[in-house]
Amino acid sequence: METRPTRTFWWDRARPVDADVQPLRAVLFDADTALADLERDAHRVAYNAAFTTHGIDISWGVEEYGRLLRIPDGPRRIAVDLRARGFGRPSDALAAQVYRTKTAVFGECMLDGDVAPKPGLIDLVMSLFVAGIWVGVLSTHRRGLVESLVRQLVGEGLVETIVTGDDVDPPEEDLELHRLALWELGITPESALAIVGSDRELEAATAAGLPAVVVTTDYTAHHEFIGAVAIRAGYDDPDLLLAAGCQQLHRRWWIHQKRSGSPVSSCAASRSPR
Repeated sequence: METRPTRTFWWDRARPVDADVQPLRAVLFDADTALADLERDAHRVAYNAAFTTHGIDISWGVEEYGRLLRIPDGPRRIAVDLRARGFGRPSDALAAQVYRTKTAVFGECMLDGDVAPKPGLIDLVMSLFVAGIWVGVLSTHRRGLVESLVRQLVGEGLVETIVTGDDVDPPEEDLELHRLALWELGITPESALAIVGSDRELEAATAAGLPAVVVTTDYTAHHEFIGAVAIRAGYDDPDLLLAAGCQQLHRRWWIHQKRSGSPVSSCAASRSPR
């Protein structure tokens, strides 16, 4: 006698491991490192211009500035170098003056459009726009500077939200930038992907519950970036990163989180003056 096959119902079927993974709805870029290499091409240039303004014969080269970046605080960075060059006791006061000038020069550099976007950035942003994935930009700098930077590097009408140091308290709180961006977009961390370029930005994105892709700079290429979804030397290396690639990385990360049951980090992140 032929037996009928056992009937199965939808509730008997195992759910796919990615069944609860939310689709990617937004990519949040850190303005200081993910849009352009501001440390090398803007901050360093502004420091050198400030030295010239104060009649100080110092010009930080790319490699030298990279070594000085191990000192996180901007005024202290200047003072340490001044002492090493024999400026003695006046170093702290002079460093404070130079730093104020540097801040003003940096703002002028941003407003004048003296910074170029990272290769492949525009292709990625355009692909996200076409795919209906929102683009957000985060920065601890003042809103006027960031909006000018976005206009010159990305263009008009492609960025859904810009969150700056004017929007959070304290203004150096990277973690709050991510949280506010998610709140403005009306989404949860599970629907977003962060793109960053430094350790502290990776820490802040992770603390906010976001998977993060690291696009390194000249000064962070040797860092380990533990916990990153992916680490790339650029948007066009080894191949062009587009919307589909972001969706794949986002989905893969959340599938791994759900399989492993890994808790999302809740550590705080802060930023020192540049």
